[in-house]
Amino acid sequence: QVKLVESGGGLVQPGGSLRLSCAASGLIFSIHAMGWYRQAPAKERELVATITEDGSTKYGDSVKGRFTISRDNDKNTVHLQMDSLKPEDTAVYYCNAEYVESSGPSGEDYWGRGTLVSVSS
Repeated sequence: QVKLVESGGGLVQPGGSLRLSCAASGLIFSIHAMGWYRQAPAKERELVATITEDGSTKYGDSVKGRFTISRDNDKNTVHLQMDSLKPEDTAVYYCNAEYVESSGPSGEDYWGRGTLVSVSS
């Protein structure tokens, strides 16, 4: 069974920084892409950033230039460095692992339970 556990959320003032981390556990052979999505109250879940196994990245337009995603393939972890945070970044941030090859079903996608990021003065 593959599980994703996020950490690093919290309350930060506008202009501040936070670093989110996500660790995938289980008997995992490979993960095609890992990433972060977020959902603010009364809004749909949206892409924040993703990174593939070979290091290719994709960012949502609203976070380009402020957020940086990184990944450790050996440890099956993904990190999101968030700088210059704005109140509109307030949301629950979800970790995603896409097309996971593991001891379980082949090619499954998995989600973490989410971590809350609040940006407020």
